[in-house]
Amino acid sequence: MIDNELQLDIPRFTDLPLRAELLHEIDELGYTHPSPIQAEAIGPLVEGRDLLGQAATGTGKTAAFALPMLERLAEQRPEHARGDSPFGLVLAPTRELALQVSEAITRYGRGLGARVLTVYGGAPVGPQWKALQQGVDIVVATPGRAIDLMNRGALRLDLLETIVLDEADEMLDMGFVEDIETLLDATPDTRQAVLFSATMPRRIETLAQKYLREPITVRIRREAVPEGEAPKVRQTAYLVPRTHTTAALGRVLEAERPTAAIVFCRTRVDVDAVTETLTARGLRAEALHGGMDQEHRTRVVERLRSGRTELLVATDVAARGLDIDLLTHVVNHDVPQSAEAYVHRIGRVGRAGREGVAITLVPPSKVYALRAVERLTGQPIEFAPVPTAADLRSARLERTAASLRERLVADLLDDGTGTGAPNDDDGVRAMLAGLVGEFDGVDVAATAVRLMQAAAGSPDDGDDIPVVSAPRGGARDREPRSRGGAAGMRAPKAGTTRLFVNAGRASGVRPQDIVGALANESNLSGRDIGAIQIHERHALVEIPEHAADEVLRSLRGSTTLKGRRANVRRDRGFAGAGAGGGRGRRD
Repeated sequence: MIDNELQLDIPRFTDLPLRAELLHEIDELGYTHPSPIQAEAIGPLVEGRDLLGQAATGTGKTAAFALPMLERLAEQRPEHARGDSPFGLVLAPTRELALQVSEAITRYGRGLGARVLTVYGGAPVGPQWKALQQGVDIVVATPGRAIDLMNRGALRLDLLETIVLDEADEMLDMGFVEDIETLLDATPDTRQAVLFSATMPRRIETLAQKYLREPITVRIRREAVPEGEAPKVRQTAYLVPRTHTTAALGRVLEAERPTAAIVFCRTRVDVDAVTETLTARGLRAEALHGGMDQEHRTRVVERLRSGRTELLVATDVAARGLDIDLLTHVVNHDVPQSAEAYVHRIGRVGRAGREGVAITLVPPSKVYALRAVERLTGQPIEFAPVPTAADLRSARLERTAASLRERLVADLLDDGTGTGAPNDDDGVRAMLAGLVGEFDGVDVAATAVRLMQAAAGSPDDGDDIPVVSAPRGGARDREPRSRGGAAGMRAPKAGTTRLFVNAGRASGVRPQDIVGALANESNLSGRDIGAIQIHERHALVEIPEHAADEVLRSLRGSTTLKGRRANVRRDRGFAGAGAGGGRGRRD
């Protein structure tokens, strides 16, 4: 096992066992030294070893498995000897990540003429099937579509040489474990298996023990910093009713005034709604999620890096790999689904001795989740009251006073070439002298400040947010509710609709099976899917209303649950809950 705290003598790419064609493409991209995960993984993978790799996002995991795969492809299957069975298969949790990985592999393998194909749900099967029949070297796929193509006989895995699970923790979170095991079981015993994950929960280790053969284990931890420069992250939680989460977020951000922050939301719909609310408060916020093309996402991130915007509202998947030096705050609009995910998020701030802030908005029913974080990290998370409307007004007045004081001092020191205050070239002092002759001087100043605040467009803070407390009996001992319980299901939230699936407990269907099927065959991500209830012979699932028609078109005739075809339609009891502001959040 290689446990790398800090790689001091990182080799050059030319020191690694990679052929000239690959080195040329790396050089064209401007890379000279591999990242720690690349330096540790490339050699063993070229040798054909299985590998279990853990590294934070943005550390170069794609090149760490793509370059060795291309090297082995060129060694074992020269171009004139390639058949219709792929050499390698890369599994990714979402179509967005699959497309990014495919683009990177295509770029690295350009000099080798590598044939790379991306397959994912929500796109027509026909063109993907035809491309596979024509022959490809590497397939990058989401799990559900890979199984669909395999069952149709289009994707052959019997001669596969390498299989890679990218972002394995994310795939398991989305309920793909059975799909992954089905695909792994269909590959030959002699194939190379590679598993990369940002976190390493027990279920990942169990999967690795079952399917990897004497793997090399590479764990790349965050770089150590000199003594006295340890990361400093202030962790604060705000207990708020679920219905007031976004309003509380706006107040907290105004009070904190971050230089640059990422606000994490669970779903794309949440991202759009939160961005709109923050923008209405006068904050410079931009959205980032998988529904945007790569060019747009790149522009958004660059604006945050350059300081042209101050808030990035994003889903976890879209924000994976981002490393922004200016970042001062990480905010959890929703409590992360696991303690590991929380730690991964807040690790983006407080680097190299800089101070950082991690903020979490917590409904009472989710306090137990923060207790799990405290147990994992050994660090307390302090609870603070949400700023009241009076608190915000007081803070604005303090900022105004500070600005006036700074300007007054500058004017007194001015020699007449700057603001011109002593000579009153702009007539302001003469105007004020006239007003003070008619009114009290303090009244004149107070009115001027109010006019300035009105012109600046101070947000309407509305009523105070209700103060709530943790559930009785102690939040530490509470457990999350099951999404598939037998109790009656409430009406859908505003902004969502309910789908009827004609398969249930009798068919062995579980909530994660439905999440996986919908995420694979439509534009939804796992986090877009709301509450699920499993009955004996059917299931009900909430999705965003605006996405319903597209989802149903994508699923027409293509949904498979537990190996059987399943029909999906709108639930006739609840055709939709309107557009009253619901955001499709999972309970």
